[in-house]
Amino acid sequence: MITLSSREFNQDASRAKAASLNGPVIITDRGRPAHVLLSIEEYKRLTGQRESIADLLASPDVADIDFVIPKSREKTVAAKLK
Repeated sequence: MITLSSREFNQDASRAKAASLNGPVIITDRGRPAHVLLSIEEYKRLTGQRESIADLLASPDVADIDFVIPKSREKTVAAKLK
């Protein structure tokens, strides 16, 4: 686990982001832990979040997936509204 001061974080955010890929990064304010920087994967794991269908469809690899929707053989019926 890496600890950075707020000043260090502000001066080199890319270092903090890179470090967060290996574990939480603690950011201190006046020497006391104030914030934690996590990778999105770690955040989702900790919160139990799953990817939504929108996230999956927005994936850059989605263009490589063959997806064929078969034609429906069911007849459609107009809705009766009152």
